[in-house]
Amino acid sequence: MKLIFRYMGKYKSFIFMAIFIKLLGTMSELALPYILEHIIDNVVPSGDLAQVIFWGLAMFATAVICRFLNVTANRKAVYNAHRISYDVRQALFEKTANLTGAQFDSFGLPSLISRMTSDSYNVQNAIQRFQTLTVRAPIMLVGGVIVTLTMEPHLAVILIVMLPILITSILFVTSRGIPMYRAVQEKLDTVVRVMRENITGIRVVKALSKEDYEKRHFQEANQAMTRQDIKAATVMAIPGPFMQLCLNTGLTLVVILGASRVNDGLMKPGVILAFLTYFNMITMGVMGLNRIFMTLSRASASADRIDSVLQTDTNAYIVPESEALKPSGDEFIRFEHVDFSYGQDSKEKEGFVGAEREMALSDIDFAIRKGESLGIIGPTGCGKTTIINLMLHFYDATRGGVFIDGRDVRTYEKDELRRKFGAAFQNDMIFKDTLRENIDFGRHLTEEQLRAAVEDAMAAEFIDSLPDGLDHEAAIKGANLSGGQKQRILVARALAASPEILILDDSSSALDYKTDASMRKAINEHHKDSTVIMIAQRVSSVMNMTNILVLDNGKCIGYGSHEELLKTCDAYREIYEIQMGAMAQ
Repeated sequence: MKLIFRYMGKYKSFIFMAIFIKLLGTMSELALPYILEHIIDNVVPSGDLAQVIFWGLAMFATAVICRFLNVTANRKAVYNAHRISYDVRQALFEKTANLTGAQFDSFGLPSLISRMTSDSYNVQNAIQRFQTLTVRAPIMLVGGVIVTLTMEPHLAVILIVMLPILITSILFVTSRGIPMYRAVQEKLDTVVRVMRENITGIRVVKALSKEDYEKRHFQEANQAMTRQDIKAATVMAIPGPFMQLCLNTGLTLVVILGASRVNDGLMKPGVILAFLTYFNMITMGVMGLNRIFMTLSRASASADRIDSVLQTDTNAYIVPESEALKPSGDEFIRFEHVDFSYGQDSKEKEGFVGAEREMALSDIDFAIRKGESLGIIGPTGCGKTTIINLMLHFYDATRGGVFIDGRDVRTYEKDELRRKFGAAFQNDMIFKDTLRENIDFGRHLTEEQLRAAVEDAMAAEFIDSLPDGLDHEAAIKGANLSGGQKQRILVARALAASPEILILDDSSSALDYKTDASMRKAINEHHKDSTVIMIAQRVSSVMNMTNILVLDNGKCIGYGSHEELLKTCDAYREIYEIQMGAMAQ
C-alpha cells in the first residue's frame, strides 16, 4: 500500500479537494432525514402552509446540493485515479525497459504484462474508491450514529451494540483476502503466458492442427485462475450476508421498540421515520466499509507486485572503477576466461560452483582490435547469442571479465555502453510503423544516413518498388513483409548510425547467397571503422572475417582465421566441406 500513497502524494491537493467536496455532500445527505423529521413532527402539526413550503423547498435544495457535490466529488476522484494510474504505468514501463536480462527473466514477460494491466487497474480502482467511499462510508456510519444518539438514545443503543461485531468480521476476513488475491494475480500471469505463447505461435498451432490441444492447455490455466478467484471472492463475500442479517435484525428491533415508544407517547412518529432512514444510511456505511476493504485487499496485493518491480535496483549491476576488473591487453573487445550460467545471480558469482550442463558458456577467451571483425559459428544453443548478451551487459558474467574499449563493461552507464553498438538480433522486432521510423528508431537520422543504410543492407530495391517507399506502413511484427525483407530492414536499422560495434546475429539466414554476399561486401566497404561481430550458420558469411570463433556446447573449440581453422579445427572443416559441397552441387 506504500506504493499507492507514494503516488497519491503528487496529487494531494486535488485529492484533498475531492475528499472535501465528498465530505460536504455526505453531510448534506445526513441532514435530509433530520429535516424530514422536523417537517413531520413540528411543521405539519402547526398547520402553517408557508412553513411547510419553506421547509419543503429547503429539503429539496439540500437534496440538489447533495447530489451536485457527490457527482462533482466522484468526477474529481475518477480524474485523480486515472492520472495516478497513468503515472504508475509510466514508471512501471520505464523500469521494465531498464531491467537487466537477469532481472527481466526473474519476473517473466507474462507477469510484467499483467502487472502493467490488471494490477495497475486494481490500484486505480482502489485510489478512486479511497477518495469517495473512505469519506462517505465512515461519515455515514459515525455521523448516523451521532445523530441517532441525539434523536433517540434508546434506539441508538441497538446500533452501538452491533457495530463492533460487524467491523471485527470485516477486518478478520480482509486479513485473509490479501494473500488470496496475490495468488489470483499469479494465476493470471500463467493465463497471460499461455495466451501470449498461442498468439505468437498461432501459425504453428494451425499448421499442425493443434487448436484443440492448445484450447485444453489454455482451459487448464483459465480454470486454475478462476478457481482461485472464486475462492478469494467467496471468502471476501462472507461478511456481506452476515452484516445484512445483523442489520436487518437491528432494523426489526428498532421498528418494534420505536413503535412501542410512539404508542406510549415517549417518541414522535417523525423520529422513527427519520431513524429508519438513518439506519439505512448506517447500513450503507457498513457495507461501504466492506467494499473498501475488499478493494484494498485486491489493490494491496497488486500494489506489492508493482512495487517489487519499481523497487528493483537497475543500477546495482554497475560497479565503480575501483572494483572493476582490469584487462590483460589493450584490444578493443576482450573476453577473459568467461563463464556464464543463466539464472545465476551475479552476486553469487564468487562462490559459484556449477555443473557443466548448467553452463551456457565455459572459459571463453578471445580478443579483437578496433576495426577488425569476428565471426561466431556453431550449432543451435551453443552460446553464440549469449556472448552478445554479455558484451551488451544484458547479463553479468558468472566468472571472468568482459571488456569494451579497455574497460570492464560493468563500469559503463547503460546508455554510454549501448551507444557504441548497432545490432540486428535474431528474431528481432519490426514495429507497427513506417519503414522509415523502424530504421530511424527515434534517433533523428538524416535522409542521407537512412538512404545509405538501406542501400548497404540491400533493402533499396524492394523499398523503392513500394508506392510509398520508406513511408510504407509495416504491420505488427512485420507481418506484411517477407522474412528476407524484415532482415534487411533490421540490418539497415543497425547500420544507420554507423556504430563503433556492429552486431549481426544470424541476420542473413533468410537471404539468398548473392544478396548475403552483396550485403557483406557493402558493409566491408562502407563501415571499415566499425568492429563487426557476425553470428551465422553459414561458413560463407564468416569466412572472410578477421577471426572466427567456433563454439560447441558453450565451449570454444576453435579460434582463428578461416585458413587456420581449416587446418586446426575438425568441426569447422566438416561444416565447411558440407556447406560448400552442397553449394557446388
